Amino acid sequence: MDEPFLMRVEDVFRRGQGRVVMLTGRIERGRVRKGDEVEIVGYGGGAIVPVEGIEEGGGRHVDEASAGMNVGLLLPGVVAGTVERGQVLAAPGSVTAHTGFEAAIVLLSEEQGSAAVHTGDRLQFHIRTAVLPGVVALSQSTDALQPLHMGVVTVALERPVALEEGQTFAFRHHGRAAGSGTVTRLPH
Repeated sequence: MDEPFLMRVEDVFRRGQGRVVMLTGRIERGRVRKGDEVEIVGYGGGAIVPVEGIEEGGGRHVDEASAGMNVGLLLPGVVAGTVERGQVLAAPGSVTAHTGFEAAIVLLSEEQGSAAVHTGDRLQFHIRTAVLPGVVALSQSTDALQPLHMGVVTVALERPVALEEGQTFAFRHHGRAAGSGTVTRLPH
């Protein structure tokens, strides 16, 4: 059985005079066919729309695209300002957006630009193509995570983004690369 379709949105283009938008990106898993319905997930998305067309590089139209391909999906009835980089297109109901999660993180060394992380610190999270701020809370037994250390944190993001347990991400602190992490638990 195929994995459910998931594509990260990298760019948004308005097509022609009508209300057709092309969302471009890389398909992470599954496949999509012309006529399938996809859900726009993250940043307040949630609309379910049909795929009117699929374009590969060079504007070549195809009837189907699968994991690993960079494509553009033509979606009718979507207003260009309602979709943006950082959202994902997914099989309806297969992925949900969250503003909070628990994660295991590891900090880079000081030489690589990392600094200690404390509860309440505001970090810049890079999740797929989304870049958004969030606030971390360390476990109660830890006052600070020092460079090169690992720990468990709870993250509160400013906007909802498509998340899955086991998903990896990177983060910046004070404008510099600081570390990476893996989502360990999502609220239910």
